[in-house]
Amino acid sequence: MSTKTPWWIRVPVLFFLIFGLMEFFIDSGDKPAIIEYPITQFFMLLVLMILIAIELILASIENIMFQTLSEEGKERYLEAKSKKYEWTWAKNLMKNLTKSRSIEREGEIVLDHNYDGIRELDNVLPPWWVYLFYGTIIFSVVYLVRFHVIGDYDQAQEYEQEVAAAQQAIEEYKRTAKDLVDASTVEFLSNESDLAAGEKIFQTNCVACHTQDGGGSIGPNLTDKYWILGGGIKNVFTTISEGGRDGKGMIAWKQSLKPAEIAQVASYVISLGGTTPVNPKEPEGEIWVDPNAPEDTNGTESETPPTEQVSDSTEVAMQ
Repeated sequence: MSTKTPWWIRVPVLFFLIFGLMEFFIDSGDKPAIIEYPITQFFMLLVLMILIAIELILASIENIMFQTLSEEGKERYLEAKSKKYEWTWAKNLMKNLTKSRSIEREGEIVLDHNYDGIRELDNVLPPWWVYLFYGTIIFSVVYLVRFHVIGDYDQAQEYEQEVAAAQQAIEEYKRTAKDLVDASTVEFLSNESDLAAGEKIFQTNCVACHTQDGGGSIGPNLTDKYWILGGGIKNVFTTISEGGRDGKGMIAWKQSLKPAEIAQVASYVISLGGTTPVNPKEPEGEIWVDPNAPEDTNGTESETPPTEQVSDSTEVAMQ
């Protein structure tokens, strides 16, 4: 019944192993499961009591079996139990790495000269130190050939490469992290889930000025080709985020909506283009032409129709 690991190590190790497994398999969000779900505290207390009970039972069984042994068997058992475990492999490894001599064998390497009774031992250099020294020589030769003979690259080039890679990683993160989206990185969201979320935001905040179908009332018509502050996802995102024209445009929604939500409602507004509202408002602003749009088949840019001035200074621009 003798074990190499004492109970005061076994119990904590098993307890925290079970605790770790519980935290891994229970989805509790940002909080630990033991805090989010108080029932887990009772579970871990029960686990601790079971582990202690198991140790007590094992100790009782060991004591009963010990009493059944003969006197000679008891002596052998106690002697085996009191014997300390030795890390033989670790001692052998240390011996090979240092090549040290035991105190009993120091007479084999003692030198003749001494001073005031102090004698010197002719110990060899530790093999680990010697191998490390040889390694530095090999490294220096490779470094010399690569950077001073061949001229692979220098520190300035390495710095520029790392900065470019970091900048690329930042841009990629900005494109995938919705909460970091801004007017320069926003893209039209065509997923049904994003458009549905944008419609919900629109119906909650925008119908008072633009009507439920985007036809416009106080605010302009969002279904035609005319835009007061420019069309396209980037302009619409900027207008919603920063607000419309000073004194007569809509408020800046960046204080109330997250960037991801502004991107969703902007995408929904873009999706309203070309639809037919019940009572559309007269066009306002001018037809917006995407500067990045390809030219027509004749190689000429499309003509821009005459602009229409905004006459009502009380209207609120959603774009």
